[in-house]
Amino acid sequence: MTTESADAHRSARVPPPSAVPRPAAAVRPPRGPGRETLPPPRPGRGVRPRTVAPLMAADTLATVATALLILGTGTAPTTLGLLLVGLLLLHSHAGLYRPGPAPSTLNDLPTLLGRAAVCWCAAAAVLAAVRPGQALPPALLVGAVAVQTALICGGRTAVHRARRAAARRRPRATLIVGTDPAARRLAAVLHTHPEYGMRPVGVVTPPSLPPAGSGTPPGPVGPPLPRIGSAQDITRAVIQHTVRDVVFTLPPYGDPHTTALLRRFIAQGSAVWLAGAAAAREGRTPHADTDHLRGFACRPLDTAPPRHGHGGKRLLDLTLAASGLVVTAPVLLGCALAVRLAVGPGVLFRQERIGRGGRSFTLLKFRTWQPCDEHEAATRWSLADECRMSRVGRLLRRTSLDELPQLWNVLRGEMSLVGPRPERPFFVEQFLGTCPEYGARHRMPAGMTGLAQVHGLRGDTSVEDRVRFDNLYIDSWSLRQDLLILLRTVASVVRLEGR
Repeated sequence: MTTESADAHRSARVPPPSAVPRPAAAVRPPRGPGRETLPPPRPGRGVRPRTVAPLMAADTLATVATALLILGTGTAPTTLGLLLVGLLLLHSHAGLYRPGPAPSTLNDLPTLLGRAAVCWCAAAAVLAAVRPGQALPPALLVGAVAVQTALICGGRTAVHRARRAAARRRPRATLIVGTDPAARRLAAVLHTHPEYGMRPVGVVTPPSLPPAGSGTPPGPVGPPLPRIGSAQDITRAVIQHTVRDVVFTLPPYGDPHTTALLRRFIAQGSAVWLAGAAAAREGRTPHADTDHLRGFACRPLDTAPPRHGHGGKRLLDLTLAASGLVVTAPVLLGCALAVRLAVGPGVLFRQERIGRGGRSFTLLKFRTWQPCDEHEAATRWSLADECRMSRVGRLLRRTSLDELPQLWNVLRGEMSLVGPRPERPFFVEQFLGTCPEYGARHRMPAGMTGLAQVHGLRGDTSVEDRVRFDNLYIDSWSLRQDLLILLRTVASVVRLEGR
């Protein structure tokens, strides 16, 4: 847990209040999405049901038809069900329901043949064990594998053709991330080949990578595309064109600015593709069966959400926050009485903070000092040397007991037990301009404690270090990690590491 000073930056200190012009009135950001907030993420994150369902239907029909043809109309429903479920699971595990921009049944033929052989060999073994009289001879088993593979290939070919025809009629709005001339050359290719289903609407150039040139790329030339640079322009383009796909022509983790762009598009729910040099895996050349966009190597980037989702996180928050409020009720009353006697009226300290999606909320704490006005409370950075802090206030901050009222914020859904620590709007505006990945912290609800805090990043420490830990926590989130962070937080409170 942290103190009212929240985050700090060693290399670039926040100017003292005296150096900041006082506004006429206290600035309170409007409730609701902030200016940097993208639209809510769409379900699926790139794996579209309208693409998956036809392929699954083709596999199902081919499997049922093969079973009826080989085993007869008296096929047991249990045998047919096990055969079908096994095949669908194997195809899903092999990525056959995540087709690229130019899927080819011929490229998938070895995989389809191998999965069909595994399923039918397993079915033959089960039949031989349960009903020895219905054991499949080797010739019939080979025929079943061949027939099912042929039917699946035919069904999938029809699905791919229908998909390409639909893509030509209604290509999806697409942003190209990269520098000239590679980005504009790829945009021209997508414009002249609509069968890939992508319609370029803009070129995004990370601030750390200025355009390499503005000349006309060789080859096909498409319409001039706007160059998009700022976060506001990206948000505007995504909303205006309903951007569904983003193609990176440079490594998405090459620098902080590009990584921030990637996280931004993932949070928005776009399907992310890597093309050209970005499609190489760990510096190696693309595989022989790599999909392509008219000669540009291309592969999808797996942007699926955590396997178990965040429902368990909210359930954990509700359970522990409600229990914590009940168990610590005597402590809360004692702290409130001590603050009332030491500081006077106004036991609780209320302050605007920025949470998930850039939305503001009112954070609760026990008051440990008395600011001169709301402007000082909103812009005062560190309280380490604050002489107006009472002994009770210093004790509450040292023991982190001043943070206990935030359990109510957790219960209301404004915060989580574990997550990036929320900051005041005044400092959020500054850090968004100086730290490229700072905005990515708002992908998850703010927390009472976090991965950065249990690694000692409290008080007057580097913002870049905190942002790096916060984004690592979000990218690798799991309930197990939340529980470990909570245990380490309890240990730090017992050791009186609060500031």
